Amino acid sequence: MSRRRRILVLCVCCTSLLMVALDNTIVNVALPALGEDLHAPLSGLQWTMDAYTLTLAGLLILSGSVADRIGRRRVFRTGLLIFTAGSLLCGIAPNLPGLVAFRVVQAVGGSMLNPVALSIITTTFTDPKERAQAIGVWGGVAGISMALGPLTGGVLTETAGWRAIFWINVPIGLLAWVLTGRFVPESKARRPRAIDPVGQLLMITLLVSLTYGIIEAPHAGRAVGLGCGAVAAAALAALVWYESRRPEPLIDVRFFRSAPFSGAAAMAVLGFAALGSFLFLTTLYLQRHRGLTAFEAGLCTLPLALTAFVVAPLAGRLVGTRGPRAPLVVAGVCFAVTGALLTRVTLDTPLPPLLACFALFGLGFGMLNPPVTNTAVTGMPAAQASVAAAIASTSRQVGQSLGIAIAGSIVATAATASGFVRAAHAAWWINAGYGALILCLAVITTGRWARGTAQRTAARLMADEPVGSTERHR
Repeated sequence: MSRRRRILVLCVCCTSLLMVALDNTIVNVALPALGEDLHAPLSGLQWTMDAYTLTLAGLLILSGSVADRIGRRRVFRTGLLIFTAGSLLCGIAPNLPGLVAFRVVQAVGGSMLNPVALSIITTTFTDPKERAQAIGVWGGVAGISMALGPLTGGVLTETAGWRAIFWINVPIGLLAWVLTGRFVPESKARRPRAIDPVGQLLMITLLVSLTYGIIEAPHAGRAVGLGCGAVAAAALAALVWYESRRPEPLIDVRFFRSAPFSGAAAMAVLGFAALGSFLFLTTLYLQRHRGLTAFEAGLCTLPLALTAFVVAPLAGRLVGTRGPRAPLVVAGVCFAVTGALLTRVTLDTPLPPLLACFALFGLGFGMLNPPVTNTAVTGMPAAQASVAAAIASTSRQVGQSLGIAIAGSIVATAATASGFVRAAHAAWWINAGYGALILCLAVITTGRWARGTAQRTAARLMADEPVGSTERHR
């Protein structure tokens, strides 16, 4: 494939990331208006976000396996159509339950996009340095979505209403569908893995029970939270036991023998938990308790988004030349410091220092995404590229769901503005803890010992890979 064609493929794949990631940030800034119009409680706002991210997390790996089996371009184009239809339905939702249900439809389509697009990129860019740079561009597009989302959401919410934030996906989705058919080649594994319905059911049970317990425990009582926690723990134990004994599992637990891969998955969960918590809390703080409009709140998030957009490609180049440790360490420090600084925020905090904290968080997020993505997919057999990419994407969605659920539960009982700010301080300390854990994992999982585990894991996977399971392109 020529360099020009590879760049076109990268652009098409990044369009899907832009659309799916844009939907997260664009909805976030519209939550107060949406909640007022549909009379949604705080838990309803949490479910508006988490119904989307949980469905994505539960289906990403399945979509990666199906793409390996029937063709990545075919699954990608199908996902574009489903996501576009779901967006249209969200825009006409008559009530909160309907909106949550249509968000699930959106996410079913979205699960067929980002992990499949990432595997298309990794099989298109075979040179390690070129791949790292391409993934850096991929991370930069996440920054673009963060920049466009709040601003676009604020403008649309104030001028056309919150429903327009979903309708904007329709032309983007249709354009991406056309471009995919024109430029993206078909690819699949010669010997794709079998579908794993039991593993899929256990995965969904784990994610839904855990998130439901966190969100509903403040209202339904401690017994509900403990019961959901027990179900989640049982589902996790059953998932590990079942998948480790299955010849072609939904989640190949052997991946996690690689310290860099395990570290990347854990850091993705922690980093996106910090992001989900950050966006959820700042949206409510700025609009409900500081009195800013949706557009003004969107402008306030611009330093975060622009910093992430500028830094992500630089982080991708740094990974390609120096390795992942430096950007991951910077990310952990930025998250920890930002969380600690925001514990001092009050209702009278001037905007300039607040915006400086937002920019610092954006620096950390821009440094985190490229090394996490590159580490997750590098060294894995080509026949399992979609699955490895899907695990990385699943970790992000799980993290964002948990971040929103935990932060929302902490502030759920705050009845006044001053009560919200005091409750949010506890959530900001948790965010600082996410950063500290990322920092520790960055040091532990990027050294010589960790690289040795990655090499041994890759060798075992390649040795166990059946003959004829290499990639097939058309």
